[in-house]
Amino acid sequence: MLEVSQVRKEYPAPDGPLTILSGVSFSFERGDAVAIMGPSGAGKSTLLYILGGLEQPTSGTVVLDGRNPYELSEKELAAFRNQAIGFIFQDHCLLPQCSVLENVLVPTLVSTNRAGGVIYMERARQLLDQVGLGDRLNHRPAELSGGEKQRVALARALICKPLLLLCDEPTGNLDQASADVVAALLLELHQRQETILVVVTHSAELASRFPARYELDHANLHAAGA
Repeated sequence: MLEVSQVRKEYPAPDGPLTILSGVSFSFERGDAVAIMGPSGAGKSTLLYILGGLEQPTSGTVVLDGRNPYELSEKELAAFRNQAIGFIFQDHCLLPQCSVLENVLVPTLVSTNRAGGVIYMERARQLLDQVGLGDRLNHRPAELSGGEKQRVALARALICKPLLLLCDEPTGNLDQASADVVAALLLELHQRQETILVVVTHSAELASRFPARYELDHANLHAAGA
């Protein structure tokens, strides 16, 4: 379960603190798929980074699977992010010098499980098959289309079987046909993995695919249409 309670985020400014998030609270269960919309500057990416253990809130708590990442040491937090949280950004963030298969395996490089190498390799191949890139394992990112690169990023985000999958405008840089493919795969693999899926987006079309939709406006989160 992901439990967020009264999360507030402020940044210092010349005229006083600038409030980005104000008392945001919600809880999502394993298997939930949620889209969060809002205008530019509403704090969508900030909220996502807080959920992902990348940016500490000014106040409030975030608890994922019974653990508050902001109570962990820096080393523990890095390990927790690696194993419990998957990230997909608008820019695929692939390593250009690495093959498709190597890019998917990047999150596993910090694993201390020596026997896990073979398991991760097989899982990476399975995930790439599932996103339709099983025949592109040895290609470099420069040889892929934008949609294909984002499908590699999806496989990479799922390689460690995270409980929480966070996506920041995952179709924002794609043409409509590629966006449709990535969106369909995202929801399909989410259901297979039974993750908690949280997507922030400007795209009403992408958000309409999700069973739960929220809007972030004036630093508060509320159900879409409420």
